[in-house]
Amino acid sequence: MNGFSTSLPEDVQYKALTQIPGFENAKMFRPGYAIEYDYFPPTQLSLTLETKLISNLFFAGQINGTTGYEEAASQGFIAGINAHQKVNDKHELIMKRSESYIGVLIDDLVTKGTEEPYRMFTSRAEHRLLLRQDNADIRLTPIAHELGLVGDDRLAIVNQKVKDSDEIVAFTKKQGIEMSEANALLEELGTSALTQNVKLFSVLSRPQVNISDLRKVSEPFEKVLNQFDKETVEQAEIKIKYESYFEKEQEIVAKMQKMEDKAINPDFDYNTLVSLSKEAREKLLKIKPRTLGQASRISGVSPSDISVLMVHISK
Repeated sequence: MNGFSTSLPEDVQYKALTQIPGFENAKMFRPGYAIEYDYFPPTQLSLTLETKLISNLFFAGQINGTTGYEEAASQGFIAGINAHQKVNDKHELIMKRSESYIGVLIDDLVTKGTEEPYRMFTSRAEHRLLLRQDNADIRLTPIAHELGLVGDDRLAIVNQKVKDSDEIVAFTKKQGIEMSEANALLEELGTSALTQNVKLFSVLSRPQVNISDLRKVSEPFEKVLNQFDKETVEQAEIKIKYESYFEKEQEIVAKMQKMEDKAINPDFDYNTLVSLSKEAREKLLKIKPRTLGQASRISGVSPSDISVLMVHISK
């Protein structure tokens, strides 16, 4: 039963069950159960999911403190890729927090650890505006192609989708619409009428107006959209609706990327930096972050500690 704890002793479960209105005379044929398992603190892993102490040993799934099928499968996928890459002397795969939920999950585990079974909630991702289901193929197919997991034909399809959706967006910024064409529709949709002729992009930016509405009153727009499939048109509409939000998010990612690009030697002795707080030194020596960005996400490492590290790295 949803919301009813099944980790209680059988007699307690039954007594609790009969306290629910309507279940006073319920019979319990089989008690619920809870699963307990041991795990290795995932801070002992690198971002490739290879253990720091034993070379060539990769961990994935519940052993890292996670719960859930998707969480286990995604870790197994990354660990498997990196095991393959390592034995074949190829570059490792580390997913960024800004490009996939797998990247968020692994970075959280390795950098912060976990005190209870970890689930991958969307709220854990700070860039979830960019991590959408509609652009998963755009984000991840190039990475899969580089690894040899997808062929040239599939990459070509994704690249064409990007090109075509950008073409639709560009058309809306170039093509105008007259007041006489749009105002009746805008009034019907409950949004303010135009006081002058504007570009299609401007009208589509309104939350009340969809591409399917606007194509009915703009013949040039209808002709352009008829060249593309539904998925491409949908991608273009999302780009138009949220363009300013995406741009702001990309700026934040770019700023963070500067920190992610500043590599730290994993064998660096933080005890030599006396300006660091004692807690920061202990945490940094334990986690051994690969980048300044990862170091900044470690619990107990303050902004002032990051400033000290940044000065040292710059030198």
